[in-house]
Amino acid sequence: MDGDKCTPADTDIPGGFPETPPSTSIQQSATATTNTTTPREFPLATNSASFISATRSQDMNGGMLSSTQHTGVNNSYPDGAATAFTAEGSRSSDTIASSSKRTATATASPAQATIDSGAQKSIAQSTLGESSSDESEETEVEPRFEPIRSTAEQPELEHKHSIARTEDDLFRAISRRRSTASGAESQEEHDEIERLMSRMFGQARQQSEEEKTRHAGVIFRNLTVKGIGLGASLQPTVGDISIGLPRFLNNLLTQGPKAATGKPPVRELISDFNGCVRPGEMLLVLGRPGSGCTTFLKTFCNQREGFQAVEGSVTYGGTDAEHMAKNFRGEIIYNPEDDLHYATLSVKNTLTFALRTRTPGKESRMEGESRNDYVREFLRVAAKLLWIEHTMDTKVGNEYIRGVSGGERKRVSIAEALITRASVQGWDNSSKGLDASTAIEYVQSLRALTNMAQVSTAVSLYQAGESLYNLVDKVLLIDNGQCLYYGPSDRAKQYFLDLGFDCPERWTTADFLTSVTDPHERSVRPGWENRIPRSAQDFADVYRKSDAYRRNLEDINEYEAQVEDQQRFRAENTSKKTEKKNYTIPFYQQVMVLTKRQALVMLGDKASLIGKWGGIVFQGLIVGSLFYNLPDTAAGAFTRGGVLFFILLFNALLALAEQTAAFESKPILLKHKNFSFYRPSAYTLAQTVVDIPLILIQVLLFDIIIYWMAGLSATPSQFFISILILWLVTMTTYAFFRAISAMFKTLDDATKVTGVAVQILIVYTGYLIPPSSMHPWFGWLRWINWLQYGFECLMSNEFYNLQLECVPPFLVPQGPDASPQYQSCTLAGSSPGSTVVSGAAYIEQSFSYTRTHLWRNFGFLWAFFGFFLVLSMIGMETMKPNAGGGAVTVFKRGQVPKKVQQSIETGGRKDNKGDVESGNAGEKVTASEESSAAQEGGNGDAMQNVAKNETVFTFQNVNYTIPFQGSEKKLLQNVQGFVRPGKLTALMGASGAGKTTLLNTLAQRIKTGVVTGDFLVDGRPLPKSFQRATGFAEQLDIHEPTATVREALQFSALLRQPREVPKKEKYAYCETIIELLEMQDIAGATIGKVGEGLNPEQRKRLTIGVELASKPELLMFLDEPTSGLDSGAAFNIVRFLRKLADAGQAILCTIHQPSAVLFENFDELLLLKSGGRVVYAGELGKDSQTLINYFESNGGPKCPPHANPAEWMLEVIGAGNPDYKGQDWGDAWLQSKNYQEQSKEMARMIEKRRDVQHSKNVQDSREYAMPLWTQTAAVVKRSFIAYWRSPNYIMGKMILHIFTGLFNTFTFWRLGSASIDMQSRLFSIFMVLTISPPLIQQLQPVFLNSRNIFQSRENNAKIYSWFAWTTAAVVVEIPYAIVAGAIFYNCWWWGITGYQMLGFPSGFTFLCIILFELYYVGFGQAIASFSPNELLASLFVPLFFLFVVSFCGIVVPAGQLPTFWRSWMYWLTPFHYLLEAMLATAIHQQDVRCKSGESARFSPPPGQTCESYVQSYVNQAGGYVETGTDGLCEFCQYATGDEFGRQFTVEYGHIWRDFGIVCAFIVFNYFIVYFSTYLRFRGSSLSQLLTKMKQNRE
Repeated sequence: MDGDKCTPADTDIPGGFPETPPSTSIQQSATATTNTTTPREFPLATNSASFISATRSQDMNGGMLSSTQHTGVNNSYPDGAATAFTAEGSRSSDTIASSSKRTATATASPAQATIDSGAQKSIAQSTLGESSSDESEETEVEPRFEPIRSTAEQPELEHKHSIARTEDDLFRAISRRRSTASGAESQEEHDEIERLMSRMFGQARQQSEEEKTRHAGVIFRNLTVKGIGLGASLQPTVGDISIGLPRFLNNLLTQGPKAATGKPPVRELISDFNGCVRPGEMLLVLGRPGSGCTTFLKTFCNQREGFQAVEGSVTYGGTDAEHMAKNFRGEIIYNPEDDLHYATLSVKNTLTFALRTRTPGKESRMEGESRNDYVREFLRVAAKLLWIEHTMDTKVGNEYIRGVSGGERKRVSIAEALITRASVQGWDNSSKGLDASTAIEYVQSLRALTNMAQVSTAVSLYQAGESLYNLVDKVLLIDNGQCLYYGPSDRAKQYFLDLGFDCPERWTTADFLTSVTDPHERSVRPGWENRIPRSAQDFADVYRKSDAYRRNLEDINEYEAQVEDQQRFRAENTSKKTEKKNYTIPFYQQVMVLTKRQALVMLGDKASLIGKWGGIVFQGLIVGSLFYNLPDTAAGAFTRGGVLFFILLFNALLALAEQTAAFESKPILLKHKNFSFYRPSAYTLAQTVVDIPLILIQVLLFDIIIYWMAGLSATPSQFFISILILWLVTMTTYAFFRAISAMFKTLDDATKVTGVAVQILIVYTGYLIPPSSMHPWFGWLRWINWLQYGFECLMSNEFYNLQLECVPPFLVPQGPDASPQYQSCTLAGSSPGSTVVSGAAYIEQSFSYTRTHLWRNFGFLWAFFGFFLVLSMIGMETMKPNAGGGAVTVFKRGQVPKKVQQSIETGGRKDNKGDVESGNAGEKVTASEESSAAQEGGNGDAMQNVAKNETVFTFQNVNYTIPFQGSEKKLLQNVQGFVRPGKLTALMGASGAGKTTLLNTLAQRIKTGVVTGDFLVDGRPLPKSFQRATGFAEQLDIHEPTATVREALQFSALLRQPREVPKKEKYAYCETIIELLEMQDIAGATIGKVGEGLNPEQRKRLTIGVELASKPELLMFLDEPTSGLDSGAAFNIVRFLRKLADAGQAILCTIHQPSAVLFENFDELLLLKSGGRVVYAGELGKDSQTLINYFESNGGPKCPPHANPAEWMLEVIGAGNPDYKGQDWGDAWLQSKNYQEQSKEMARMIEKRRDVQHSKNVQDSREYAMPLWTQTAAVVKRSFIAYWRSPNYIMGKMILHIFTGLFNTFTFWRLGSASIDMQSRLFSIFMVLTISPPLIQQLQPVFLNSRNIFQSRENNAKIYSWFAWTTAAVVVEIPYAIVAGAIFYNCWWWGITGYQMLGFPSGFTFLCIILFELYYVGFGQAIASFSPNELLASLFVPLFFLFVVSFCGIVVPAGQLPTFWRSWMYWLTPFHYLLEAMLATAIHQQDVRCKSGESARFSPPPGQTCESYVQSYVNQAGGYVETGTDGLCEFCQYATGDEFGRQFTVEYGHIWRDFGIVCAFIVFNYFIVYFSTYLRFRGSSLSQLLTKMKQNRE
């Protein structure tokens, strides 16, 4: 075109070479300034102080270094930052580039500083001398530097003189430029931005050693990545546990060992990719989900974990990938799809932390610039350039913690990447979840970053608009792991047009490129139907024979030649400090920076910290009151040990909560490791440093309360030693749980280990089972249990100087004749003839503890702490990101398509090429055009069978007000409109305009605030059946994950279609819907969770299908049906909605800034502006002409012919533009003819339809379509299927029972008849009860996930009632609990004492175990039922369990409980009754024979035998006496088990009473579950009922 100049982008060398002008041109141009404008929103992309591509020429006389900038501007900066040159010329534009009218970023390596200007000129001339393939013009080659790529050519403007501006003026200009309605930027703004950029990336910075030794530019040749995995698998079930072995043997015999072991095959994820990305270039990676984009980006960024093999070569600035991974990790970064940040940190702290870890040494900073100066300056400039300076003090936030917006969070991620100054960057689908305008801002920021820092950037995007596509230099199209095209982005479209494809009008280039890979979506030119490539392999073969491929190879070869100079230049500037670039700051500084960051993370979540400490104080007070004022006598000896054990255990087990936090922060840690901010081991150390004060506070809070309430030894040394030991034991336990978290990949794996560990820690501390009673096979565990060493320290510290006075019942014998010299104490450690027991002797005899071990054990604790800390550090350092791979389609056995069945059976060993990311890519890819054409025909028939709507839905004067900050806020104002059959209506507006609010209001789903207005169906008020007679497809695709597609549709049809319709007919209709949705291939596939199961598009289709299956007779609502989908999937969904509307459905759907192609499918539009006001409602017209004419005739600007009307109309009304000063389009609408016509039309419709007879279903006043019994039966059946298909959950439950049962039985193996064996029976039964918390923690998430599905979708749609859901949730757990109880009983009972007690005792104990199972299930569900979320439910469990366990009479025997608790809490504790029933049965009529050391020894008075002296006491108190070999009397406290039980108030006669009471507690638990659920879902009706009763009374 005229005025254009041939650029390297149009020749064989994308990116081209810059030229150094002759010195005369420098002198001439130094005096002049030119002014250019650009319509771009983000100016930085058009100007950059580039440092690698800057061509440096050394002036022979003055030695001045000049840098050619990517601008068309001449500037001189006093700081020597940059000098730019400009020249005018014409450009030869080929047909490919003509539509986009843009130019490529010119790049070159730093080594070009060594090339003389003459050589450069000759290279450039030879490059520019080539003409394009379609048209050529003679162009005069002039010295000039190529401007960077922009969305449009920059027209020449008259010269202006530069105006001096303050920095604030400049930044005000930047913030204005966010709006597309703002005017053109002036040249002086460009100049100022250039100067500002130079502070980070300018000449002064370029001279640093770090900048001179960068590895910019990526070349990959023959790149092939292999991975393990199958696209499909079978749904595992609980039945597999028993059938698994026979099935394995069958496969082994029939199909061989490979198929039997089920090892998936190795397959190619991407095959034979070639290309290069130069410094300052951006590569756009396109492909449908699962095609291989993530695999390519990870490999591009040297992230090779999780892949089986990476073949071919990838070099970074000439250095191979292995060398880069070892020595230059910090120069390559990969950004995952999600924004990973600490939610509780402010933006400023997040970025400051990143800067402190990446602040270079003195040699790479400016002269006189300190570390703090560098951080401050970089932070200020980066924040202002990325428009986040106003968010600096706001938390980053996440879905739970309120913080910055999604777009701002993306910019924080970009700022982090900017800080790394990495030479190579990959961004994986990072625009997910952003609206179109935010996505453009995001990519513009990336473009700016690429230019400024001369980065090689690769980015993958879904739904990339044209303005976004125009920002990139090269494009890579992938399908099924094959490269379909790699080359300049402006040639891609023509390449596919030449293959015979057609780009429909108004399609964006990116949409067109992606569409060619989809048989349903591609558009073929007439006459080319049989000549186009079809499979991914065909495309790849065609590409390898094309000129585009040849040019790509030439481009690689030419860039490789430059790389040699770059390597030489780098080698000359490398010193010892830059020969490795893994971490910028030394290890000790990393620890310091991380410690500060961790403290800020903790303090950022003050509520959790205060809540935790508050909980500790509360529990401290409860426990303290339990052990209140322990006596210094024999009666207080055992409970004194109990309180010390409790304190130790409580603090240690608080560390369990660390595990969840550790796994939540792992993704952030992996990202920071990838960014080379710090070593993961430094993070472990920093966490430990922060723990020191926090754990000290925690220990002090708990210990101070209990220590003084319990009346423990009150000397300063003993108190502070107890604090010290407790603190160290807690620190060690924290380190242990962190080590476990570091060593295991998932929380599930770690939980299994911690479950075992916690049991060992509790039992083998020495309190529950004394060392002398430990069996040799488990006895060694106490030596590796640090809690045991801590417990010995606390016990010896407490008892070493205590003298315990012996009091009844420990003092024996008692009676009128007894005198102290002939009495003794039954307490261990007593001596004959003494009524005082030394505390030191007591712990020596009972536990083998001694005070002399105190400081030895203190040393051992430090050793354990150090060991776990080192283990954590090693685990962190070796931590790998999760293996690549994603969606796998999981089929129900027996419902697998034949092709997939063969693949699964052969282990996928035939035709197994494809991407592991795509489990289900094959479903669409394998469909041939013929089959898809047949499908289309079939769909036409199916459409005829879809239920049609005939009713018209109107709404007038709709207002919605909510309470807001003490006053009220109106979200909707006087909205009116209608939805009619056969029409597809779009509900649109800017973010925050109230689209979803209006949709929820119309669907009658608003729960808070005040809604007013007239909602009419055919002119009549809404029937009671309105919610179930309408379909509402939520934005979030919420489904029961274990159900198959067919089951989900059948469930909806069964419960939502009228009860008069036969079941067979309902299910037949579901098959029609499956055909209509083109989901025959996956009808038997389970829905699964995101990442495993259906892909996003299939989920969205299912969401729509589930609503259609209910035969909505009124209308369909859809909320953002295309959100989060790629362009192909979005097109398919809208195409499907169009079909539905044509079949007679009335559809209203919100849609977020659709492409022009999608927008054309809609018939009518309801457009809102901020504040919830209507600005347009009515028909769109062909090509949206009716809409365009309305705005143009009412004073709006003209719509450009190629503009997207959906984006244009939002610009016109000033949507999202804070600077909009135009007319109020809400007022304009109310005064327009269109509004009056719409009102008349609505009145006519209402009048016309008022007398139309409605169907019986619509007239029906029932809230639910089906009776309660049918609802309950269907939901219970679905729940049983869900559990059957959740073998992980069921196996987890069973394994926990098996392990705890066996651990318990082998710990207390074959208990004898000694006194200590009676105590062991007690503790064995007590241990049975303590397995409930982990089991409750396991079942609560299942209960709450099920409730969330019901709450968010099924309750709103009135599918079934709260009662049906609750019954299903309760009933489904019971059979599994009974089976688990039976397994546990058999693992536990027979090994302890059951082998001696066949018959009734064993049968009754079995009943008690079953009761216990039912109790904990009900207890856990009751807690979950009144908890709003999983987190609170899991916090409530230990709190409630503390009450249930503490007062049951074991921790402190009933007789020693404080009167306050004994009078009521003891009787309210279900475990009191359960424990009494089980213990009484286990010890009833069991003889007790004391071992040596268990008896009290004393001399009988002269002239009396032991029997005659003690008999009267034995008759009164029980026990028995024997004469020892040395003549001393040996008194045993118990003669039978029943006597032992009386000490704990356990009576055998109460067992059936206890059984009945526990049954009552179980019923009470389930009552709470039902009542809490009722209040949650019917609370409003209860309050209305109470109000009515109150009014009646009055």
